Amino acid sequence: MTMNHGAMQEDLLVNITPQETRVALVSHAAVQEIHIERTLERGLAGNVYLGKVARVLPGMQSAFVDIGLERAAFLHVADLWQRMAAHTTTSVQIPIEKLVFEGQSLLVQVIKDPIGAKGARLSTQISLAGRLLVHLPQDDHIGVSQKIDDPALRDSLRQRVAELAQEHDAHASMGFIVRTNAEDAGDAQLREDIAYLRKTWTALNQRVRDARAPALLYQELSLAQRVLRDLVTDATRVIQVDSRENFERLREFATDYMPSVVDRLQLYRGERPLFELYNVDEEIEKALGRRVDLKSGGYLIIDQTEAMTTVDVNTGGFVGARNFDDTVFKTNLEASQAIARQLRLRNLGGIILLDFIDMANLQHRAAVLDELKRALQRDHVKVTVNGFSQLGLVEMTRKRTRESLAHMLCEPCPACHGQGQVKTARTACYDILREILREAKQFNPREFRIVASNAVVDLFLEEESTHLAELSDFIGKPIALRAEPGFGQHQFDIVLL
Repeated sequence: MTMNHGAMQEDLLVNITPQETRVALVSHAAVQEIHIERTLERGLAGNVYLGKVARVLPGMQSAFVDIGLERAAFLHVADLWQRMAAHTTTSVQIPIEKLVFEGQSLLVQVIKDPIGAKGARLSTQISLAGRLLVHLPQDDHIGVSQKIDDPALRDSLRQRVAELAQEHDAHASMGFIVRTNAEDAGDAQLREDIAYLRKTWTALNQRVRDARAPALLYQELSLAQRVLRDLVTDATRVIQVDSRENFERLREFATDYMPSVVDRLQLYRGERPLFELYNVDEEIEKALGRRVDLKSGGYLIIDQTEAMTTVDVNTGGFVGARNFDDTVFKTNLEASQAIARQLRLRNLGGIILLDFIDMANLQHRAAVLDELKRALQRDHVKVTVNGFSQLGLVEMTRKRTRESLAHMLCEPCPACHGQGQVKTARTACYDILREILREAKQFNPREFRIVASNAVVDLFLEEESTHLAELSDFIGKPIALRAEPGFGQHQFDIVLL
């Protein structure tokens, strides 16, 4: 078997309790990555239901839909997928009373969780997220995330996905959005994602035929399932799960969607807690601190800010080598390994500045840089490393994939309120309007889709709806909205369809 990530064998440990799921990736007896999902924070966004229209409100151009929750969910006309309007050249919205009626069964997806007295927000545009792609099974076009800004790469990805989807099943829907993390993906990975997403949609469709509204048809994958889909590689030796019930669920999921993983799933039966056995809890505590001690006596100081992360290397009490240059060199070599591991463990992303101890010897500098690059090869996330700058700093970037460990487990100090400020939802709305206007001058898509935070989407549907409609009329293209619960107010994506 070919081994990835520097030929390192890896074990995945899955610890499941009613309140949270925690996953640790362990190799060479050291914890390399931590993933955490809390049950109360999981929400309903992404779930697909067969709902029943309880009430149509023409005055609000909305409908209340029963999906089996305490409160009826809310469907706005802007979130109704309308194939029947696809042939028209104008962006005139068909009134909701002509599209839905009371008692009608509707396939709907939650795009915003219920909050307080408000019910969940729904869309009839179904989208299924995979590792690299988002499947839009009701559509027949391929969009590419606007964050991939190289036009040649965008065209190439669109063409490759189209060919691979056709190769998989020429008669199935061609609706896909290529996600940003597909930038460096090979055909085999894209092929796997297409197969997984199409199988998911087929299974969902089969449930529709047997279901009576209201019914849950598809639930967003749990962390444990996402781990099987996204983290298992050829290098994964075993996946240990400490809950029998969840082990059976995972085995069933793997049997249906990724049979190559089934043999590596293992139920942990030991008396000691799984994470205690591998000192995972201790490693989590250490990963929340600024200081990381090295075996030699040296240490790292890691500071995470909004703009970047800085890592400072210090010799500390290390005096084991014959002269100071050797002490510095050996400390920096050990620090290279420790830095690579800490970036994964803390899930630090964006710009990272490494301040190694100054080395006058150019060969020493080159050796430290080589050691760092070698250690970073094991990372599942895209990493780029530049050489030493004129100031003696190593500049690097690590792709942001999810919240850092500190941001997930900690919160800003209530005395200083952390970093203090973010753009308002209204500012983000105006940024988006300007960006669409710019894109409309360069490209000629069928439709623009705004992917933004719940707050921004809400503002567009309410106070800023006039400005959005005016822009849509001005550019002569429809503009759709999709809420992404994981986005901050300042984050957005414009997808050209």
